[in-house]
Amino acid sequence: MAMLGLTKQQKTVVWGSWLGWSLDGYDLVLMLLVIPLISELFFPLANPMFAILATFAAYVVTLIMRPFGGAFFGNFGDKHGRKKSMIITIMGFSIATFATGLLPTWEMAGLMAPVFLILLRFLQGFFAGGEWGSGAVITMETVPKKHRGLLSGFLQSGFNFGFVIAAVVFHLTLSVFPSEQFAEIGWRVMFFTGIIPGLVALFIRFKMTESEAWLAKSNSKSSGGPKEKSPIRHLLFSKRERKRFFFALILMTGLMFSYYATMGFFPTFLENYMVLEKSEIALLMIVATVTSLSGTILAGYLSQIIGRMKSIAVFAATSAILAVPVLYGLFNADTFLERTIFTIVLIMVATSGFGPIPAFLSERFSTGIRNSASGFAYNGGLLFGSWAPLIAVSALSGNENLVPFLLGATVIVGALIILVGARINPETRDVDLTKS
Repeated sequence: MAMLGLTKQQKTVVWGSWLGWSLDGYDLVLMLLVIPLISELFFPLANPMFAILATFAAYVVTLIMRPFGGAFFGNFGDKHGRKKSMIITIMGFSIATFATGLLPTWEMAGLMAPVFLILLRFLQGFFAGGEWGSGAVITMETVPKKHRGLLSGFLQSGFNFGFVIAAVVFHLTLSVFPSEQFAEIGWRVMFFTGIIPGLVALFIRFKMTESEAWLAKSNSKSSGGPKEKSPIRHLLFSKRERKRFFFALILMTGLMFSYYATMGFFPTFLENYMVLEKSEIALLMIVATVTSLSGTILAGYLSQIIGRMKSIAVFAATSAILAVPVLYGLFNADTFLERTIFTIVLIMVATSGFGPIPAFLSERFSTGIRNSASGFAYNGGLLFGSWAPLIAVSALSGNENLVPFLLGATVIVGALIILVGARINPETRDVDLTKS
């Protein structure tokens, strides 16, 4: 970022937002990586497939709560400032991540074990839902217009960086706590480590300055008047803003569906359907997340050159074309090298479209409702998009020979929704955030 000529305060805002989004990715991916184990510890059902479905349902609870958190903290950020919202959210979901490691299992608490797990995931999702909107908006409002595309991709890559660190920690924890030890204490240690990036992000956020665009809007009585009394209400009841929100929501639904059909389902796909060793799964997850991290930065940078919607559409169209053949190749690959190559291609085309999203959503809505609209639209895509793993599990059950085709079809559905969203939303890269 030194090459971009950012000031010290601009760098602080970028890093503070990026670290928070990294922790969000870290927590969600820890849960994904241990879903098979969690299903045994918290949902000891007679049918293993039902146990996995129940665990995915507990995971989806976190995702479903995120739109509510996005709306609540987005509204808070528009009224009281992006920085204050970000301090509250990072504290909330750092504590929730840590507390997951303290949960009693079914053997310890019986039925109360999954109840506690689900309640904590509710809390986790609520705070995490407020994280993305405030961080994305304050970053885009702070950095120079000419760098918004690249820094949008960089900010979005934070989630994947959290994914990478989670995969590395998973790999190391398996080495330190093999087999039964991992089931007893190893998974708890993984969640305890979530407090560390949370404390670092909190320290940086206390040093951040508030968005000048928000301060100007908050203190101004011109250009549409002072800040909205209820930004979220204005978003939902203004015909113009509601239409913009709905169109953005369609795009986000497609992106979320495509992401969770691939990255979200990947650990379970590798373990339960390809039946790989945990050590190889961890390595392939590192490959996948580094690929996704690089892809979001690439797509963000590309969006500054050809436009936000075109950049997103390029990856979606490629994903629709390659999904089935790449998954077929991955499913039938014989070596780690082959699986690595197919993983890189699949994840690059299916997840990179998120890169321009922080910039696009910030550019699409005015300052007075930007935090509410961005956070709600981004997380709102999870209401439908996060169901992709459950759909995949249901479709793949008992259809071993059709696995690559059924999962490929799921990915294609997400890609088609993205293409519709990219078609109906306008180009925004030239929007001046200080005047909107």
